[in-house]
Formats: sequence, structure tokens, C-alpha cells
Amino acid sequence: MSDVIVVGAGVAGLVCAADLVRAGVDVTVLEASDGIGGRVRTDQIDGFRLDRGFQILLSAYPQVRRRLDLEALGVSPFTSGALVRTAATDTTAALARLANPLRHPQDLLATVRSPVATVADKLALTRLVLDVCATPPRQLLRRPDTTTGERLRRAGFSARFTDAFWRPFFAGIQLDPELAVSSRRFDITLRMLALGRTGVPRAGIGAIPARLAAPIPPDRLRLATPVREVSATGVLTAAGERLGARAVVVATDGPSAHRLIGATVPDPGSRPVAACWFSLRAAPVRGPWLLLDGVSGGPAANVVVMSEVAPSYAPPGRALVVAAVPGPAATDPNLGERVRDQLAGWFDADRSDLELIRTDVIPHGQPDQRPPLPIRRRVEIGGGLFVCGDHRDTASLQGAMFSGERTAAAVRRRLDHTAR
Repeated sequence: MSDVIVVGAGVAGLVCAADLVRAGVDVTVLEASDGIGGRVRTDQIDGFRLDRGFQILLSAYPQVRRRLDLEALGVSPFTSGALVRTAATDTTAALARLANPLRHPQDLLATVRSPVATVADKLALTRLVLDVCATPPRQLLRRPDTTTGERLRRAGFSARFTDAFWRPFFAGIQLDPELAVSSRRFDITLRMLALGRTGVPRAGIGAIPARLAAPIPPDRLRLATPVREVSATGVLTAAGERLGARAVVVATDGPSAHRLIGATVPDPGSRPVAACWFSLRAAPVRGPWLLLDGVSGGPAANVVVMSEVAPSYAPPGRALVVAAVPGPAATDPNLGERVRDQLAGWFDADRSDLELIRTDVIPHGQPDQRPPLPIRRRVEIGGGLFVCGDHRDTASLQGAMFSGERTAAAVRRRLDHTAR
């Protein structure tokens, strides 16, 4: 019998378990799949590193700064900005450059001349960034909540700039092509983007859970062990094994937590996403840029040449491109071919030059966090049963890690109280 059983070895579960282990608590982690990380994983295929969907690390997240050594992870940064598609074809003439002039002064003139944004849009962008950077996160999360789209409209952005830049940009980050997600979450995310850098670890996004799991003894982490039932005193595995504990933490995604716990933890809804990974002989665009579909041609909203961001993502002599498709289009059975056609037009390439390596379809990419966004959903269900995950905070690495930290603290209080 363990002190605590943690069901799920995603980011939240690993943080919770690691914090408890550091505090001297006997923990067993049960994971249904064949590896740790949940939605944050990386596979190696024929010399390529393929994350489970297009994912990035934001260095300004407080939990990231506390828990991860970015230098040891070898994080390779993206350019602070984007290349915006202004036409469906002709890659050289149809890319408008928008870059942060404070970090990339060499791109100042191109950014000023960019046809994507009017002078009023650029002034509105400056005001918005200054506002979220000057306002403490707690105040941002307590502002009146509306949709991201309404937030942008009130900030003074033109419909053209919103459709060309904000919509594809946050379609990738918030899986929100309709800009319906909470404006509170948008403000927090924009603050993190403005104050820090975005990047990927040298070994792939899966290096993050590997680091988080380091304090957990290997013999206390059981893979391929799905759980059928949970209670405050133990779990029943799918194989029929009963395991007892003084406390149980359900650290799964929101829909799975709802299935295990019931109505006490409502299903938060799901935002689907897909990622199509392609190999090419040479990089079609040079530099660590995010490419945005500014003409809504779809299905991919944003595209990155990952081997330009981190050369370790591809073997020598090959380039790796990922195209992210958020929203309902992610489940299209012909998605890979549709994205291939889209990229062939973008890069003025033959379809045969784009070798589809894999298509990741992730029905639950993130919880659906429409307004009003609750702040810090409760993690203690009662009687020794707990729940954590990004559905308890913001749908992000920060939210998942912070939720795991909050839950570990709540479990320790429970164990200390029952031990008296």
C-alpha cells in the first residue's frame, strides 16, 4: 500500500508526484500508455524527432523557470515574430515579415513596411503588449472576461489584421481558430510571449516530462497500467488489480478525469488539433520562423520548418516541416493530402518533394476554456481523492505544472491532518 497513488504520468501528475517524493511521501504513479508525458511526448522515426503535435515551450512561465534548466535542455528559440502568408502561392513574394524590433532590430524596416498591419494596428499592438506586460498576472486573471475575438476588437485591431495574424497565431497556441477562448487566458499567454522566448528542447518536447520525472524512483512508476475505477482509498486497474492508498490523485486529461470521478469533475470539453510532419530535401524557408496562414486558405493555420529551429529534429541532409491544423478540420481523414497540397502551393514545390512522415490527430489537444474562465478550480474532491491537470488552471504547461504543485500541497495537508 502506498501513501499516494497518482493516476496519470502527464506533466501535472509528474509534478505532483515529484513534489510528494521530495517531501518523503511514498508515491506510486500509474500510467495507461507506454511512456510518460501524456500529450507532451516525442518519438524518433528514421532520424527525425516528432513531437506529439506541434508544441512550443514558453520560457517566461514561472513554473518553467522554477522547474526546468533551459540551458541543460538546449532550448532553441524561435524568431520573436512571424512570417504571414498574404497569398496562396509564390513563397518569396507572399511572406510579410512581422518581428519584435527590440529583439530583431535588423527586421525593423520590414516590420514597419509590412502590408499585413495598418499604422493603427501597429499602435494597437504596442498598447496591448505594454498593457499585459505592466499588469500583474493575478490582475489579468481577475479582469472581466470575454472572448479573445472581442478582446481584440475592443483593443482597436482591424478585421483584416485579426484574420491575417491573430487568428492563425492563436489557432496554434490556444487551438482556437474562431477566437472564442477566454480573454483572460489570451492576456496571460500574450504576456508570456512578450516577456520571454519560445523554443523547443534539443531532444524534443518530450525532454520536459523526462526532467520532471527525475525525482520519482523508477520502480514507483508503472507504465501500461490503465485504471478502471478510483476512490479515496485506492484504485482498480483494468487488469483487475486493487491497489490501496491513503490518498488518490487523478492526473489525467479533463474528459478522462470526468469518466473516472463523475459529475464532481465536469467534462471541460475538448479542442482538437492535428499535426502533419513532412520531410524535404532542403528547407523551403530559412530561419526559425513561424509561418501563419494569413489568407485562411487552410487547412494548416501555422507551419514551421523545425529543422531550422533545432537542427537536431532532422537527420543530416533533410529538412523537417510541421503543419498544425487546429479545430474540426483536424479529424479530416484526407488531412495529410490536403496539407500536402497546401504546402506545395506555399513553397512552389512538387507534391512528391513533400514526404508525409506522420499525421498526429489529437482529439483532446486542450480543454475548451471559453469565458468565463474560472481561476484555480478546486483540486480536492474530498475524503482523500484529488484531481489535477491543465483543466484545473490554464490550458498550458504552466497550468499543468501549477496544478500539480497545488495538488501536491493539498495532499500533504491531508496526510498531515490524518496522521495526527
